[in-house]
Amino acid sequence: MDLIILTGMSGAGKSQAVNYLEDQGYFCIDNLPPMILPELVRTFIKGQGGEGYGIDRLAFVVDIRSNELLKGFDAAMEEIDQLACPYRIIFLEAADQVLVNRYRETRRRHPLATGIGLSEAISRERVMLQELRERATHVVDTSMMAIPALREELQRIISRGTENQSISVLIESFGFKYGIPVDCDNIYDVRFLPNPFYETDLRMCSGHDEVIRTYLNTFPETGEYIDKQADLLQYLMPFYVREGKVRLMIGIGCTGGRHRSVFIAEEMSTRLNALGIHTAVHHRDIGKDPRYAVINRDPDKPREE
Repeated sequence: MDLIILTGMSGAGKSQAVNYLEDQGYFCIDNLPPMILPELVRTFIKGQGGEGYGIDRLAFVVDIRSNELLKGFDAAMEEIDQLACPYRIIFLEAADQVLVNRYRETRRRHPLATGIGLSEAISRERVMLQELRERATHVVDTSMMAIPALREELQRIISRGTENQSISVLIESFGFKYGIPVDCDNIYDVRFLPNPFYETDLRMCSGHDEVIRTYLNTFPETGEYIDKQADLLQYLMPFYVREGKVRLMIGIGCTGGRHRSVFIAEEMSTRLNALGIHTAVHHRDIGKDPRYAVINRDPDKPREE
């Protein structure tokens, strides 16, 4: 179980942090009284029948909105220690004047600003959270941070040693004759490769078949193209992660989406997986029978796959 306790000053960026953690696959619970933390952790670990709920990443937000309930934080963490559940406490803070400016810009009300000014409320909150700050495993000062910088710092904290683990890559093969996928981030056109459709013995095969693999690999540009694209994606992936991207969709297209694009998509997935970049592959148009195009082809029109 990967457990994060997110806390800190009001206005320091906890909402943006929670959004990012959710994008990274954390089950987040906001504004949680500390006294019920141990029971929730115990519940998620054991679940029904002692097998858990299939959730291995938890993030709880504990802050000044819990007010007097914060006094139970130390006792709660001692119970969690007894559960032998590792955790990290991330404390977000910012300079007083920065917090004042943020509240003025957003026109939101500080949780403690009842009968007192904003500056006084911030000062009181800082005192009340001092013990939590001392227990924090990570203190992040967001005073000079834009949201992308905050996401990058959170990614550094939660990273488990594989910098691309937080981004999922979907590779989809398709046929240009059926239209370009509308939700792709990157489109790769592999129609520069020789078309197996024009080889009679290969026409009814697909990119999954060994004869297609053998045929396309006889051309040196096939392997060179895969090498260059894999190297480029490996280079780009940390920057996608830095900008907070959690899903990258790559479209690989040939004419009909049956031969070249399928083969390249599978090869690209294998190459990226070997680099530690987790991928999933979908072949959108592989099931569309190419014989339909042949049977209904107008002899006066150029032949295509």
